[in-house]
Amino acid sequence: MAQRKSFLLRLDPVTHEALQRWADADLRSLNSQIEFLLRRALQDAGRLKPVAEAIPPASEQAEE
Repeated sequence: MAQRKSFLLRLDPVTHEALQRWADADLRSLNSQIEFLLRRALQDAGRLKPVAEAIPPASEQAEE
């Protein structure tokens, strides 16, 4: 698995609180919620393959 990258994200307090409430409701950390939302937005925009398409099945990996 690829190593995760970290970076600083500045949010206004209203946005931060709204994201934190949403993360709490979804039983995620704030970081995981932001990553989930970014990934979903990228997939919806066609800029990121869904995870199921990005990772070949184990049977295909064994053939390589």
